[in-house]
Amino acid sequence: MEFSKIATDMNTKIENDEQMTVDVELDGGEVITCAIIIVLTVNSKDYIVLLPLDKNGQNNDGNVWFYEFIYKGEDEDPELGYISDDAEYEAVAEAFNLYLDDVEFDELVELPEEGLDG
Repeated sequence: MEFSKIATDMNTKIENDEQMTVDVELDGGEVITCAIIIVLTVNSKDYIVLLPLDKNGQNNDGNVWFYEFIYKGEDEDPELGYISDDAEYEAVAEAFNLYLDDVEFDELVELPEEGLDG
């Protein structure tokens, strides 16, 4: 799986922090706190995967939200863009499923951190 420099930098921050969150304001004005799972790169665009949390900081249904991750530079906060195109959304969902498969495989098989040169 390929990641842009922005996605790689963001994912490193996610991995090094206990739990990064972002507040998402929905159309009705309700604000939902979401845990950031990963930033994926699909077709040269970055997307963020968010896990919506309840008031207790939990997620009981396992649903995730996908948004375009718009990074304009270190001086500005990143923005989230709504994905309105079904094909684009499906491509992001497929990339996330591949990511989950990779994570699951890595957890099942303990891979050596160094080469196998003895």
